[in-house]
Amino acid sequence: MSKDCLFFVGVAVLWLSTSVIHGAKVGEKAPDFQGKDSHGKTWRLSDAKGKFLVLEWHNHDCPFTQSQYKGKMQKLQQEWTAKGVLWLRVISSAPGKEGYVSSKQANLDAARNGCAATATLLDPKGVIGRAYGAKTTPHLFIIDTKGNLIYNGAVDNAPLDDDFSVLTKEGKPYENYVEQGLFEATGGAKVSIPSTVPYGCGIKYQEENLPAKLQ
Repeated sequence: MSKDCLFFVGVAVLWLSTSVIHGAKVGEKAPDFQGKDSHGKTWRLSDAKGKFLVLEWHNHDCPFTQSQYKGKMQKLQQEWTAKGVLWLRVISSAPGKEGYVSSKQANLDAARNGCAATATLLDPKGVIGRAYGAKTTPHLFIIDTKGNLIYNGAVDNAPLDDDFSVLTKEGKPYENYVEQGLFEATGGAKVSIPSTVPYGCGIKYQEENLPAKLQ
């Protein structure tokens, strides 16, 4: 990983811990949104009415995202979309910034990596990202069948661990927060870990929309 990326991640983590975070709040109605996917279809929050919805912030250039896409993220997507969960990847990188893609590039990336998400939303102006307070790639949110946000945070507790394992590289028991949350919620239980601190590369929003500490 480059020094610049490490520096940016460090600044992003510092900002997360020291500034007021705006965006979606667990236990409240998820922010409404409207955006086109990489095939030109318009998606709204209402399209998920009666279904569980996962929003996954994505940047194909981010090493944390690349690590997840060595198999872990696709497995989750395959497992849960097969059970009727809608899974939308969201790309909020601004034009000219790391992670920005055209529709064609997004489709090529999805095909190359065996992505099993329902669709990939393109959010170059960062409207959806800012509405949810998405900070990093990856950063995931789970919305229940009534449109309430029930999880906000990291996909798991194993940054840059490429494979599923009983223990993380730090020797801690591996936890996939998204999988656990979906198991609990689809089974009618309350999500036991509703929020965690997301890790990864800071989302490359349009500069005028970045908090001052990240400019």
